[in-house]
This record gives sequence, C-alpha cells and structure tokens, in this order.
Amino acid sequence: MDMHSLRIEPIIALVAGVLILVQPRLLNYIVAIYLIIVGVVGLAPQLFK
Repeated sequence: MDMHSLRIEPIIALVAGVLILVQPRLLNYIVAIYLIIVGVVGLAPQLFK
C-alpha cells in the first residue's frame, strides 16, 4: 500500500474520534462514533484491495 494513495480525511476522522472519546460527554460520544464510522468506511476500500 502506498502512502500517497491514502486519503487523509478518514485518518483525521479516526484520530478526532479517538481524541473526542477521551472527554466523555453524550454529544462527544455521538460525534466520536460518527467520525470513527466515517473513517473506517473511508479506509475500507483501500485496506481490502
């Protein structure tokens, strides 16, 4: 896998999701879960080539 072929948005979404989970609030959990899902869905096609 080439790093140049990776899209940066899913990676940022995963990192932001994990960081938001550190500060537990209900809204933060909702946003964190959304960001993690977007990140996984965005990276899935590149991971399973």
